[in-house]
Amino acid sequence: MNQTVSVKLAFGVVIFSVLSSLVIASVIAAAGTVQPNEHSQNTYNYIALFVGQGFMIIPLLLFLISRKEPIAHSVRLKLISVPVFTSAICISMGLIPIVDEMDRVLSFVFGTEEELAQLTDILIIDYSFIGLLLATTIVVLAPLGEEILFRGFLQKKLEESWQDITRAVLVTSLFFAFIHMNPIWIIQIYLLGVILGYLAWKTGSIIPSLVLHSLNNGAALILTNYSDSINPYYLWNNHVSPLIIFLAICSLSFGFYNLNKSVRV
Repeated sequence: MNQTVSVKLAFGVVIFSVLSSLVIASVIAAAGTVQPNEHSQNTYNYIALFVGQGFMIIPLLLFLISRKEPIAHSVRLKLISVPVFTSAICISMGLIPIVDEMDRVLSFVFGTEEELAQLTDILIIDYSFIGLLLATTIVVLAPLGEEILFRGFLQKKLEESWQDITRAVLVTSLFFAFIHMNPIWIIQIYLLGVILGYLAWKTGSIIPSLVLHSLNNGAALILTNYSDSINPYYLWNNHVSPLIIFLAICSLSFGFYNLNKSVRV
């Protein structure tokens, strides 16, 4: 198989995986529309999100098994050292407030504050079962599936075929951003995807990018549901506190410094 077909096949597998996930989630959500009350309908929507995200990697796994390719190697699933893990935590803790501030600035500039608020409504936990579903979906299943699919499989295939790391990271990140079909967050998702891609390439493992992805999603879930308790310490004039931003920059800088010191490519 030549490189062009190989790259096309990689994109095809990713697209099929994402579309399959959307179809399954849509079918379950549609079943919820016949429920007699809004509470039951919302429960179906969250179940649909849970099942859809969980199913996302199934087509890829079946594809790899059919080709008798080693799954862990094919998706860059390998253990990392403690210093690299610590670096990933520091990068994550630094990046999360910075990305949050980007959300606030861009939504103000483009006048999308109301749309942004509507998008975060899905993260609101109404009762414990929804909380469990959301936490599992947003913090575990979605990051795991997306990192395996994009940074583990697609980006790795593009790196090997193109022999151009920068191009592979940028193209994968762009595809990752468009797949989310969210014009309000597309810039932030793209930039986050670039950093996720860099971490996966630099360390040869999706675990650092998985750490960042999971912590970022978890922070969004926490900030959405506990804003009244957190905002007095976290915000300043509806923006992330300058002190928090300063500490975030320090954490981000230390994380990248320690990562570069721990990993030599």
